[in-house]
Amino acid sequence: MSSKLTFTSRLPVAHAHPPTTRPHIGFGVYLSPEDVCKASCLTALKHGYRAIDTAQYYENEAQVGEAVRESGIPREEIFITTKIMTPEGSVEKSYQKCLKSVEDIGLGYVDLFLIHTPSSGPEGRKEMWQALERLLKEGKTKAIGVSNYGVAHIEEIKTFSDVMPAANQVELHVQCQQRPITEYCTANGINVEAYCPIARGKYLDDPTLKQIADSHNVTVAQVLIRWILQMGFIPYPKSDHADRIKQNADLYGFELSEEQMRILGMMDRGHDGAVVPQKTECP
Repeated sequence: MSSKLTFTSRLPVAHAHPPTTRPHIGFGVYLSPEDVCKASCLTALKHGYRAIDTAQYYENEAQVGEAVRESGIPREEIFITTKIMTPEGSVEKSYQKCLKSVEDIGLGYVDLFLIHTPSSGPEGRKEMWQALERLLKEGKTKAIGVSNYGVAHIEEIKTFSDVMPAANQVELHVQCQQRPITEYCTANGINVEAYCPIARGKYLDDPTLKQIADSHNVTVAQVLIRWILQMGFIPYPKSDHADRIKQNADLYGFELSEEQMRILGMMDRGHDGAVVPQKTECP
């Protein structure tokens, strides 16, 4: 991933119907209360972000939609993702739950709709996927995908659907590199989205990271997010502080060297490095 990338460059969305593109970086709103979320999104949009990730579980979908409308930015330039957390007991009921999210956001459609977690078991996962397929067929979303899925969970989809996920959103940072699932997704043309790209600040005092950051005159957070970009993944940093929102996207004036990427690759602690450990095996 080259430093020649810019905020305005985009990449193809895997398995989208019809084909579409997406920004290389997005903005997350997990734990942003209603009265804060809208302001944070407006700040992010002001500073060039063109992708926002929300979820039913976050309870701020409506505020994301309000921010997009108030921004004055054309809808087609902004990539909106949301997620369904749990099945409702039937494909129809889960579909209606997803449709409500689209209506709450109020932008006519979302660009990507994900299953938030595989924890509902095989039948629950199938129900939600089939609901998302209907949403896709009706044009209420441009692409569908998953979050926190392991290899077996995605392979399971092949047993009942011809539609592969456009994306898999997982916790991903230098201390938790998720190699089995990221390698699988890359090999199968599935976009890898990274939540917790700066591990919620857990490793900002790491001396190795600080040394790399100092060599580029940037912050450790910028190094961590830039690593994800250079790995070919899609980071979704989150902040409710205007200066950090701006800084977290200032990633295009430096490039990590091959040696620095090698050093960062050796920092992986697997499951032990996760901020929010997930079970990736079935069921």
